[in-house]
Amino acid sequence: MTVGLMLDRWLATIPSLADHPLKVGYARRELLTSTPEELATALDAICRRVDGIDDDARDVLGAFVPSLVDPALLEELQPIRHAARDASLPAASRLLRCSSRQGHLLDRTDGPARKDDRVLTLGERRALARKPSRAMLTKLLLDPHPLVVRIVLANPRVTEDDVVMMAARRPTFPEVAVEIGKAWSRRPRARLAVVLNPGSPPAVSVPMLGLLARHELAEVMRATDLLPVVRATASELHELRPPLRSVERPPEIH
Repeated sequence: MTVGLMLDRWLATIPSLADHPLKVGYARRELLTSTPEELATALDAICRRVDGIDDDARDVLGAFVPSLVDPALLEELQPIRHAARDASLPAASRLLRCSSRQGHLLDRTDGPARKDDRVLTLGERRALARKPSRAMLTKLLLDPHPLVVRIVLANPRVTEDDVVMMAARRPTFPEVAVEIGKAWSRRPRARLAVVLNPGSPPAVSVPMLGLLARHELAEVMRATDLLPVVRATASELHELRPPLRSVERPPEIH
């Protein structure tokens, strides 16, 4: 299949799917079954269309972001990043510039210590999932363990305000930013809170920048406590986006 046909298929299929999990699943399958060269070229075209304010392309990028921020897919993302670099594809290279172990802070030695580093048992995870009370959720929102965070974010009682609070909490845990990026990047306030938290790994923040509106990118540029690579990427995207007549809140990705 040519890259042009792949791009057309993405633009026709992903926006037409009924809900966000279906879109994310479709995009993940594409990442796992297409060649790095095809993916790099198609993602570059999608990012350039997003910079031109193409809503369908933005929907496609939003479907890929949960996979692009997932450290479990680093082995698959690395050849795509290299293909983008070798083919001099600036938009795809920008999107994937931090998709590495270093970008996920996986090799850090001086990060904040966990309160509890043990792995939850299956029985404990099932028990947590069965507790829908608001009081229990309020306690779990403060738990940094990624298994707990994953369960909390999937709970239908959790609101966007809850997720924003989790994303903005300092000091943060990189794993929390990853789980929010995978489950809630479609929501404007949640993704902006992740990006504006200086403790979020750049491998999570940088792909999300492509989903931000121009005025949000300006806010990231002004945040002096963020990593230079995050602010620099926001500046590059801000220059590419045409000024809008108003500063409307960007819609969530459906």
